[in-house]
Amino acid sequence: MKKTVIGLNLNYFFRAAAGALISLICLFIPYASVNGKRICMTGVLFELKGSYVDFILITAVIFTVILAVMGIVLYFKTTVRLMKLWQAVSAVLTVSFTLLLFAGKKILETAGIYDNFLNRNYSFGFWIGLIAAYFTLISIMKMTRTNRGYILLVILSVIWLFPILWIVITSLRSEQGYYVGYFIPHGITLQNFVNLFSNGNILPFGKWWLNTFIVAVCGCVFNTMIVLMTAFILSRTRFSGRKTFMNILMIIGMFPGFMSLIAVYNILKGIGLNQSLLALIVVGAAGAAMGYHVTKGFFDTIPKALDEAAIIDGASRFQIFSKITLPLSKSIIVYIVLGGFLGAWSDYIFPSMLFGDKQSSCTVAVGLFWMTDFRRIDTYYTQFAAGAVLVALPIVILFVWLQRFYVEGLSGAVKG
Repeated sequence: MKKTVIGLNLNYFFRAAAGALISLICLFIPYASVNGKRICMTGVLFELKGSYVDFILITAVIFTVILAVMGIVLYFKTTVRLMKLWQAVSAVLTVSFTLLLFAGKKILETAGIYDNFLNRNYSFGFWIGLIAAYFTLISIMKMTRTNRGYILLVILSVIWLFPILWIVITSLRSEQGYYVGYFIPHGITLQNFVNLFSNGNILPFGKWWLNTFIVAVCGCVFNTMIVLMTAFILSRTRFSGRKTFMNILMIIGMFPGFMSLIAVYNILKGIGLNQSLLALIVVGAAGAAMGYHVTKGFFDTIPKALDEAAIIDGASRFQIFSKITLPLSKSIIVYIVLGGFLGAWSDYIFPSMLFGDKQSSCTVAVGLFWMTDFRRIDTYYTQFAAGAVLVALPIVILFVWLQRFYVEGLSGAVKG
């Protein structure tokens, strides 16, 4: 006779229980090994020195025991609430084992067990325990009919967010140097941010940030206006040479922009605009019209009957553009604004050639790259990370602010 747990086959329960038992056994077999010196996870507990990351190892041990005990209890008394609690315990255990990949070096070196510990020095006890933790969680999720895709989403999220988290943690790290060999810093400080703007700093980061902000805002405004007007004209009007003009723009747009950098630089130098912020704004606006394709495609979806009705009522082309087309195009306007701001904010190739050694006119992309030169990276790497965090803030704020307009624009387009 087949016994079920919350309507599911008992096989899943036995798989989860087996995974929990294996995780428990892994507490007493070699957890790490360096030069023949082995130690199990429970043995590490007796060597801990009270580091702030020790709680990760302690949590892994405690929740492994709880997981195994709950498996025994659930066999004799199964309820939905207990099963959900078992799943939560398994999730915490899985996260703890995963975090040990990043905290193990600090835990074991602070405890004085090993020197220069690396993840490759983890023994089979750790890797089997890590796999068993994930296997147990998947089995329990099958029993509770929870979508296992959440595990994949969490793993992918960690992969995507890890570089961001690394930069943020590095920006708060008190110890200097490019490579430190561990993930969690020994000390946390805001001094790296203070140093960027201190008067004694030889790097004018505040000036760089302001330069970039001016170029990005001006470029964003001009680019958006040019792209919208170009796309509207090409979408709503018919004139001689229209097809030829569109084909020329498309062909020119297929060539990488850096191919013309030398020629553009010489032109700017000839008219006295080199090494100036105005040059960046002018060059960005000059080539903005070639990005009309996506916007034109969006304008083509807006019914022309609206234009015809407005013309009958006496509206001009500009009134149609400003009063009808633009209010229906919030989503594409947000797309252009974000693209224009982000492109100008993160541009490196042209500013690096344009400004040369004139630090006062540099943008943050050029300035931050200057910090990563092999002669300076050990000195300025934590400040570089702090600068990278400050560079990301305007993009995040702009996206969060404009996101609701993007959603509203899509809703309006669907309703129309």
